[in-house]
Amino acid sequence: MNDGNIVNDLAVVVELFNIYAIVLLSIGGFLLWALNWGISKASQKITEKLPTRRFLILQITTLVGFVLYTVGSIALIVGVLQPPKEFMLAAGGSIAVALGFALKDIAASLVAGLLLLFDRPFRVGDRVSFDSVYGEIVSIGLRTVRLQTLDDNLVTIPNSRFITDVVASGNAGELDMMVVTDFHVGLDADLEEARAIIEEVIFTSRFAYLKKPVTFAIEEIEVGYRLAIRLRAKAYVLDVHYEKAFQSDIVVRVSKRFAEAGVIRPA
Repeated sequence: MNDGNIVNDLAVVVELFNIYAIVLLSIGGFLLWALNWGISKASQKITEKLPTRRFLILQITTLVGFVLYTVGSIALIVGVLQPPKEFMLAAGGSIAVALGFALKDIAASLVAGLLLLFDRPFRVGDRVSFDSVYGEIVSIGLRTVRLQTLDDNLVTIPNSRFITDVVASGNAGELDMMVVTDFHVGLDADLEEARAIIEEVIFTSRFAYLKKPVTFAIEEIEVGYRLAIRLRAKAYVLDVHYEKAFQSDIVVRVSKRFAEAGVIRPA
């Protein structure tokens, strides 16, 4: 009895996957990929013209791609193969059990991908720190998140890692972001003068976002086995893409101003 059922199921499968169906599935799969690729390229063009809406556009593109692949694949399989209802139920149960054991890690990443899209601990375009890796989220896919470091390396991380591990987002969907820069001076330095110089340099930087405040944390620390004063400047950059340019700008100009003003630095 069981052997007969197996033979019948195999016959149904062979009948469904004929040459005509395989060709249609291949064409449909290619069209899905091409459509998603076209949407991605179009979104890149739009972000170039509307840079202030970059994060929103990238988030919408990610969601559209996710829905397109999921719904499109299901519709393609059902529309082309048109399997009997009984076969779909039986095949679905068997596939679910098989995938549950063989692809449990991938399944976990897929579920995590859905959670990331709706819970949104970070978004496409955010600068995040994750497990000693820092960079910009460039895509949130069905299985992985791709992060581009400041050294232009593309790091691929399974979605499931973000559900259990700690991730820090520097800008949380905003264009601007706080940039923290440390300056060290000697114990005998004029702290008010040093702070005034740093503030002036930040306020005159073309990368600074001045609608948010510039703050300082000043404390005594050890530098090279000697005590020194650390002035930690906290200022906002107008676009996360200028993070390092902003930091480099203020470090170079503050160092020059310190030398001109005779501000004492740690030996």
